[in-house]
Amino acid sequence: MIPQLGEEEAQAAAEAVRSGWVAQGPRVARFEQDFAATVGAGHGVAVSSCTTALHLALVLLDVGPGDEVVVPSLSFIATANAVRYVGATPVFADVDLDTGNLTVETIDAVRTARTRAVIAVHQGGVPFDTAGLRKAADGWGVGLVEDAACAAGSTAYGQPAGAGAAIAAWSFHPRKLITTGEGGMVTLDDAEGAARLRRLREHGMNVSAADRHASAQPVLEAYLETAYNYRMTDIQAAVGLVQLGRLPGLVAQRRALAARYHELLADIDGLVPVRDPAYGQTNYQSFWVLLNPSYGVSRDEALAELAGRGVSARRGIMAAHLEPAYADMTPGPLPVTERLTRDSLILPLHHALSADDQDFIVGILRELSGR
Repeated sequence: MIPQLGEEEAQAAAEAVRSGWVAQGPRVARFEQDFAATVGAGHGVAVSSCTTALHLALVLLDVGPGDEVVVPSLSFIATANAVRYVGATPVFADVDLDTGNLTVETIDAVRTARTRAVIAVHQGGVPFDTAGLRKAADGWGVGLVEDAACAAGSTAYGQPAGAGAAIAAWSFHPRKLITTGEGGMVTLDDAEGAARLRRLREHGMNVSAADRHASAQPVLEAYLETAYNYRMTDIQAAVGLVQLGRLPGLVAQRRALAARYHELLADIDGLVPVRDPAYGQTNYQSFWVLLNPSYGVSRDEALAELAGRGVSARRGIMAAHLEPAYADMTPGPLPVTERLTRDSLILPLHHALSADDQDFIVGILRELSGR
C-alpha cells in the first residue's frame, strides 16, 4: 500500500502549522463532522489510532475483568489486544472462508454467558454481514463494536459500512485508503456517548482544551474520571480533510484495478481471489488470493519467488492466536482462520500500480501454477 499524498496535503499541514494551532482544535472538529457524514454516522470522535478507538469503545460499553469479548483471530493483533487493555478475555471465533469475516454462526459457536461484546472486523475492507450481525448481537444482548479500520469507502446493503453501527472504530494509518499518518476515529449515533468519548480521549476533562482557550472568561476545568491522552492533532486532521475528499476517487480506482486482477487471474487453477460479498462492496484495501492445494506451489514459495523478482507481496492476514503474545490461550479449532493465514497472500494494489505491473505480477503467478 502506497498512500496517495500530494501538494494539497502538504499545504494543508503547513497552514495548520502557520496558524499556531497544532494540537487538537478546529480542524479536528471539522474532520470529525465530515468523516461522520461520509460514513453515515451521527457523531465522530477523532483519536490517536484505531487501537485507541477500539479501547475507548470497550470502555464506553463498560467491558472489564470477568467479561469475555468474541473477536476474530484473523485480524491485526490490535483487535484482540484492545480486549486485554480493559482486563477482559478475548475469545477467538472462526471466520468465513470467502470474506475472512466473523459470521453469526461462528460467533454463536463460542459465545457464553460471560460474553459482553463482540468485535467484528470488516477484514481488508470486505464488509461483514452488518444486518445479520447487528440483529444477532441485539438478540443476544451483547455490544457490537465494528472494527472498520480498513473499511472507509466500503458498503453493505447499499450504505457505507459504518452507517447504523452502534459504535465503529476506524484507522487512518498509511496502509489504509485515507491517512493522517497515524490516527483513528470512533463513530456512533449516540450524542451522550460521543460526549463521554471526547472526555475520555482528553484526560477526562469536562471541557476541551480548544473550548477552554476559546473562552473570553477563565475556565476552571474538572476531571470527571480517570481517562487517557488519545487526541489527534490539527496537523493530522488538516491532512485528513484533504484525504477525505480523495476517497471516492481512490475507491473507484482500486475497484478498477481489482476488476482487472480478476480478469487476469480467472484462468489460473487453484488460485481464488477475494471478491465482493453478495450484500455489499469492498474498497479493496487489500487484494488477497487464496492458494488451493491444486495450485503449483505453496504460499511461502510463491512469496519468495515474487520477492526475488521485485514484487512486494505480503503474507495473508495474521492469526493472533498463533502469535507468542497469545500462547497462553487455548482456543477451540479455527480451521478456516488457519487456512487463510497459511495459504493466502496479498498482492500489490495502489494508485501507482500500472497495467504493466499487473501483467508482470500475474505472469509470475501463472508460471508458478504450471499454466
